[in-house]
Amino acid sequence: MKSIALLILVAPLFAANPTVEIKVDQVGYLPNASKIALVVSKNPATEFTVNQSRDGKVVFRGNLSASRDDYDSGDRVQAADFTRLAKTGQFYVDVPGVGRSWDFDVTPEVYDKTWRTAMRSYYGQRCGIAVDLGPEFPGYKHAACHLEGAYHPSSGKTGPKPSAGGWHDAGDYGRYIVNSGISTGTLLWAYEFYGGRLRNVNLAIPESGNGQPDMLNEIQWNLKWMLSMQDSDGGVWQKQTSEKFCDFIMPEKDKLVSYVIGTGSEPFKSSCAAGDFAAVMAIAGRVYRPFNPAFAEKCSKAAQNAFAWLEKHTNVPFKNPPGVSTGEYGDRNCADEQLWAAAELFRTTGDKTYSQYFVDRYAAFRRPAVGEEDEPPSWSNVGSLALWTYAMAQNADPGAANSIRHDLIAAADEIANRANNGGYRISLVTRDYVWGSNGILANYGMELMVASSLLHNDRYAQAALEDLHYILGRNTFSLSFVTRVGENPFRHPHHRPSAADGKDEPWPGLMSGGPNKGRQDDVMRKVSPDLAPAKTYLDDQGAYSANEVAINWNAPLVFLLAGAEEMGDGVPARGGPTGRGRHQR
Repeated sequence: MKSIALLILVAPLFAANPTVEIKVDQVGYLPNASKIALVVSKNPATEFTVNQSRDGKVVFRGNLSASRDDYDSGDRVQAADFTRLAKTGQFYVDVPGVGRSWDFDVTPEVYDKTWRTAMRSYYGQRCGIAVDLGPEFPGYKHAACHLEGAYHPSSGKTGPKPSAGGWHDAGDYGRYIVNSGISTGTLLWAYEFYGGRLRNVNLAIPESGNGQPDMLNEIQWNLKWMLSMQDSDGGVWQKQTSEKFCDFIMPEKDKLVSYVIGTGSEPFKSSCAAGDFAAVMAIAGRVYRPFNPAFAEKCSKAAQNAFAWLEKHTNVPFKNPPGVSTGEYGDRNCADEQLWAAAELFRTTGDKTYSQYFVDRYAAFRRPAVGEEDEPPSWSNVGSLALWTYAMAQNADPGAANSIRHDLIAAADEIANRANNGGYRISLVTRDYVWGSNGILANYGMELMVASSLLHNDRYAQAALEDLHYILGRNTFSLSFVTRVGENPFRHPHHRPSAADGKDEPWPGLMSGGPNKGRQDDVMRKVSPDLAPAKTYLDDQGAYSANEVAINWNAPLVFLLAGAEEMGDGVPARGGPTGRGRHQR
């Protein structure tokens, strides 16, 4: 009891409420990387200290930088650089006259728990099975849901259709092939790059201990649903959803019919869905080969069948049929999806037919003209994924591979240099503050990690960490944009289980869409139009255009965190597909 009393007496000497005027990565920093906090305050300040959280002891002193204007937020930002801090442990930044920051850690393993939480969020999004996050998050569970399905008239078929698992796409309970495509492909790439480190992580899911890495077990849950969406002719239906969104209820209480929905006319399947499907199944065909050869072969054949269908139906777009108002994921040009499929099939099979298809068409997807900015990968723009994966393939055409590497150097240099231009040291530019801006940022980070691996340039991986710091709290709101991560995370996602389960805190590991100058919902339309792009955000369940969550935004976050974990080992984030990574098996 004496030690407890002493703690009570001592704590007020150094404890204080953190201020949002000091922005830190609330998870923390790697010992061998840059460590910078940001300060935005009306009170003039010149010095700062880094203090141990346990006792308030000062372990580092430094001077704040001169103020820098950040155009997209309107903030005047000072930097507190404590990169030379050699100690590990838990700390906070203190700025006299301003206050103290949230706590953060400095350890080589600083991102391990956050990676696991973000990856485990997919288990929380499972459809068709009872989910229970267990003792780590007691009471976060739901019963098996959406167990029955049917063919919608738009699919070209009638009658019941088994509802075979998959992940709920976002804040709603729909399942969409196009968005599953880039999400699942990104996660499989994360395993390819960093699987040596990730393969032994126990995600505490029903399949744990079956001899296959848990990350691949979780991904396989969604792959099996995707396989169920392929027709006998090789084509792939766009989505499986109800005709409208259900109310904010738990998934097992959603009794609306879960329909397989198609284009409404011949051939009923869509080209973009088939292209994404073929690309993802091709990746699965090589990733699962060491663990489940039969499943890998099934995926590879499904990919080839989908590509054969695509060659007959090159651009069949999707639009919601009459009476259907769930997510559309409509895309009028499916050439990038087909290019991605060809590149992944070439990497998996070595068949030069796929390589020739790629070489004949890739030039249209190369880097934009000088003065134009690249776009990172997104569900509607997978051309860059096609380019990168082809450059990683054995026996790739040398001219094409060299051109792609040249373009990637130019793009990565431009993206990495943006940290020098804005106060928040991130890759976003003004046009990026749209629906899912945090996902755009995470995809920039992924692009930088890929560039670091392909081009052997550690500067790109360091720049990717700057984007991660923003997501985890070093932003204008001093808010961690990942639920249940950090001391000050956002708490009110547009996410049905988080709203309907009767609990105060949301489901863990979900990344918010982030600031959105478009303000496409009724809540955000009430926000002042005079706000700067980076400040157009509300932590409000109803603000779906700014605060929804989605599997395609979490996927590059998982990739980015995995790359950061690799850097924590004291080696560059250069993972497996090129065979250069320390952890490659």
